[in-house]
Amino acid sequence: MPDTTHSRTDTQKLSLGLGLAIIFGVTLWRVIMLLLNRTDLFVDEAQYWFWGQNLDFGYYSKPPMIAWVIRFFNTISGSDSTFWIRVSAPLFHLATALMLMRTTRRLIDGDAGRDIEPWVGVIFITLPAASLSAVLVSTDTIQILFVTIAIWAFLGLTKRSSVLEALILGISLGIAFLTKYSVLFLLPGVGIAMLTLRSARIAWRDVAIAAIAGAIVVAPNLWWNVTHGAATVRHTQTIAHWGTGGGNGGLLKHVLSALGFVGAQFGVVGPVVFYAMLWAGWRLIRGQSDDREKLLFWFSVPVVALITLQALFAKAYANWAVTAYAAGTILAVWLLYRLTKKGLVTSLIIGGVVAFVIPILTVFAYDIKLPNGDLVMKRYIGRSAISLEIADIATTAKTPDIVGEDRDILADLFYTLKGKPFHIYARNFGGFPKSYYEQNFSLPATVTGSVLYVSDDPFDCVGGQAELVKSWSPDLGDMKGKTLYAYRVPASCLSPKS
Repeated sequence: MPDTTHSRTDTQKLSLGLGLAIIFGVTLWRVIMLLLNRTDLFVDEAQYWFWGQNLDFGYYSKPPMIAWVIRFFNTISGSDSTFWIRVSAPLFHLATALMLMRTTRRLIDGDAGRDIEPWVGVIFITLPAASLSAVLVSTDTIQILFVTIAIWAFLGLTKRSSVLEALILGISLGIAFLTKYSVLFLLPGVGIAMLTLRSARIAWRDVAIAAIAGAIVVAPNLWWNVTHGAATVRHTQTIAHWGTGGGNGGLLKHVLSALGFVGAQFGVVGPVVFYAMLWAGWRLIRGQSDDREKLLFWFSVPVVALITLQALFAKAYANWAVTAYAAGTILAVWLLYRLTKKGLVTSLIIGGVVAFVIPILTVFAYDIKLPNGDLVMKRYIGRSAISLEIADIATTAKTPDIVGEDRDILADLFYTLKGKPFHIYARNFGGFPKSYYEQNFSLPATVTGSVLYVSDDPFDCVGGQAELVKSWSPDLGDMKGKTLYAYRVPASCLSPKS
């Protein structure tokens, strides 16, 4: 059935110039506010930075791209400051917004494409997820750019065969895979689109070229997994609860988990954009979509559906569906532009407010509180203070060898105490390592003297050799109210239990 519904506000347009001004203005705002940002590196950020100091083709919990990007920015700047660790995030979002605009024009030609192009850019740059991930460095910001490039190349290949664009398609998907394995959730929808839409088919030669190029790009990481006990794959299996049924709790818990994931998507991309994506599904069922709308649907909504199933049967985090929102943003904007431009304006206002507020929260991280008295940004402060306290304790106790077991504490110790006269190790519990630090920086057998052992639980050693040097409760941050313990113990006390 042809779509005969049109917006009554056809005269409302967003010019390309104004759209670009908004995109670059938001990016500039984010970069400036990063300079003023007072938060500590979050545990994942500190870990990614540390990976970048130890370049490899794979890491314990993620593929290597995030580490390579951070190392690149640290190298060109000559700085390990939080600004240079994080500044890639708003720049990647800028690149994605611009690339989405070009992808829109490739899909939708004529006046409609020119009208929609700037809206796609400004809606993406102000998505709540983009605003949050622009103040924290994460794998999502990198992955969505290369997913967008891959979609751009795919659309070109549906019109004409091209060795160059087939290579771009394969390499982009390969890089997306090297950023986060969740790119694989895209493939079922792509397959359905190619099977059901003649306009979504590309030449078999191009498929082969893209597959070979992608395989070459991902091969080093796959080999790394083979030679490291499939560490990244096993970690992914653990956090996704594959093979465990998601734990106990019965049917209700699983249903609530799935509903919680879907509900979270309204916050990830904003209520208007996500509603529009769901609306597109209803239109497809009713036969109101043309092939272009169907293609965008199959490139986006199935990702959300698959991860909802993951949440239903096991566990899923809200950001796992990020690969859906390259095509999903174009789909939502195109639908809203044709049927209700008020929705576009509403989405831009909501996103604009979020884009303005979140950077401010990071600048006033120690001042803005929730009604219950907790700091809004409590997860992102107080980490360096713990590390500096541990350094003072180690200096006083004359134990330069520091051993920890908590990943949060270890991550910040390696960052905050870099260049200082301490040796930092993770406690080795035996068996499959519980973190990157235990995997690669366990307390070695060559350390035989006393060490400072930091734990969030009381500790004793056979023979009563553990001397409590200090216990304290952090004043700020996510560990506020928890008791931390620092013991001077013989290194042999921390050996893995046989």
